[in-house]
Amino acid sequence: MTVQDGIGLEIIIKSNSQRLSYKHIGIAHILILSGKKSSWSTCAEMGFKEVWDHELLHEFQLRAPKRGVKGPLASKKKPEKVVNPLFEKRPKQFGIGGALPPKKDLTRFVKWPHVVRIQRQRRILKQRLKVPPAVNQFTKTLDKNLATQLFKLLLKYRPEDKAAKKERLLKRAQAEAEGKTVETKKPIVVKYGLNHVTYLIEQNKAQLVVIAHDVDPIELVVWLPALCRKMEVPYAIVKGKSRLGAIVHKKTASVLCLTSVKNEDKLEFSRVLEAVKANFNDKFDEHRKKWGGGIMGSKSLAKTKAKERVIAKEVAQRMS
Repeated sequence: MTVQDGIGLEIIIKSNSQRLSYKHIGIAHILILSGKKSSWSTCAEMGFKEVWDHELLHEFQLRAPKRGVKGPLASKKKPEKVVNPLFEKRPKQFGIGGALPPKKDLTRFVKWPHVVRIQRQRRILKQRLKVPPAVNQFTKTLDKNLATQLFKLLLKYRPEDKAAKKERLLKRAQAEAEGKTVETKKPIVVKYGLNHVTYLIEQNKAQLVVIAHDVDPIELVVWLPALCRKMEVPYAIVKGKSRLGAIVHKKTASVLCLTSVKNEDKLEFSRVLEAVKANFNDKFDEHRKKWGGGIMGSKSLAKTKAKERVIAKEVAQRMS
């Protein structure tokens, strides 16, 4: 090997039989026998199988300057943005004493009241668990348009409240004190109370029975649709017990009943009865056989689908 002056370099080359070490202060370039510049190709030609410290060799190997190397491209000047002086940019500072941070949805961090949590847990349980047909029929409620017509009709037959009753009794007492005879006529009003309504159904006096869908416990009214069907009394399940209670001046009412209506309301009442029979009495057998619930959550459905895909893939592999 021949050595020319340059910087210090140590190259350790391993051949098939021996390890050769060349060190010289001022080595700038190494010419391998044939006078060629040292490179990977020349090393391979000379029979060296492996060169140690490749990175060091690349770093210190001097190469001839390449001809026609272009300099760095001149960067294009970007057009300056025209800023309207009328609109000054004022970025918000969200530090202490600065701007208020944007509002976040904290629904999941709220500690809800016990009643609300119980309601939500009950709803989830009813979705997950299998619900028997007798209970599931209370999810099939009257549609909004029919319910609106029905409640308009029921409002016409609201029973008197305490103030009206007090006024009526006072007038009656004054008339009796004056020696006048007072004619009393039984008013046509909505009947309420579970025991009272049950008695009216058994006596075939009820013409329409309205049941709330959210009675708690549901066992109080779960048998009532079957009784109405047996006695051939039209019944309807509506939302909810608070709306029924408002009609009779109570907080809630589980059942309401109409025994008769005025002559001017008979046409409207007959239309409501037809719609109610079509939705409930005629579909009793269908509702009696239909189970509810069994609706899983999004996570459970995703796991089930993943298992089904794996099983389908295994079956396809066996078939192929």
